[in-house]
Amino acid sequence: MAGGAREPLLQCRGLVRTFGALRAVDGVDLTVKQGEIVGLIGPNGAGKSTLFKMIAGVLPPTRGRVIFRGRDVTSLQPWERCRRGIAMTFQVPEPFSGLTVLENALVAALYGAGDPRPRAEARSRDAIGFVGLWDRRDTPAGRLSIAERRRLDLARVLATGAELLLLDECLAGLTPAEVDESVELLRRVRDEGRTIVMVEHLMRAVAGLADRVVALHEGVKIADGEPAAVMADPRVVAAYLGDEGGA
Repeated sequence: MAGGAREPLLQCRGLVRTFGALRAVDGVDLTVKQGEIVGLIGPNGAGKSTLFKMIAGVLPPTRGRVIFRGRDVTSLQPWERCRRGIAMTFQVPEPFSGLTVLENALVAALYGAGDPRPRAEARSRDAIGFVGLWDRRDTPAGRLSIAERRRLDLARVLATGAELLLLDECLAGLTPAEVDESVELLRRVRDEGRTIVMVEHLMRAVAGLADRVVALHEGVKIADGEPAAVMADPRVVAAYLGDEGGA
C-alpha cells in the first residue's frame, strides 16, 4: 500500500452538495496521500461524480472545504485548480472532434497548464507518446475509437501537468484486453509521480490497481480502507456489490 508517512495531498472536509431537497453528497471527508491510487466506488447515484466535480471546482459545495497541498482551494475556479495541480476527466470523453489528437493535448497544455507555447508543445508531445497515441497524433479526435478517446482524455490531463488526476469511469466501454492495458498504463502514470483518484464500477480492476478504496452510498462515505477489506464490508456488499453481482 502507498506509504504511510507522507503528508496529505488532498483533504475534503465535510463536503455537502444539495440539489433542492436532495443531498447528493452528505458530509464526506476524504484524505488522499501523494502517490496513492484511490478507487471511489458505489452504486449509481451514490454521489461519486458530484464529489469529483466539487474537488475539481466544477460544482461549488453547499458546505465544506477542499484543501490541496495544504491550501484551501474551495473558492477557486476549475481552471485555477487545474493550474495548481488538479485535473479531471468525465464519464463520456468529449475531445475537440475537429482537432487532431496532438492539438487536443496542446490545448490542455496551453490553457490547462498555462504553459508558454514551446513548453506546451513539448508537454503535449510527451503526453501523447506516453499514452501510446503518437502514431495517431495527426488524426482528428472524432475518428478515434472509444479506447483511443479514453487514452486521449488521459493524455489531456497529463498535458496539464496536474499532480492529482480525477478519472471518472476511465475504463467504461473497454474490452477486457483494453481494460488490462489501461490498468498497466495507470500504474505507469502513478510511477511517474502522479496521484490518482478513480471512479470505477469494474471491481476486478479496482481490486488490482487501487491502494485504497472509498465507498459511497446515498451521498455518505460508508467505508474507507484496503480494497479487500472494503469489498468484504457488509455495508458495501449490501449497497453496491450485491446490486452489481460482483462485476
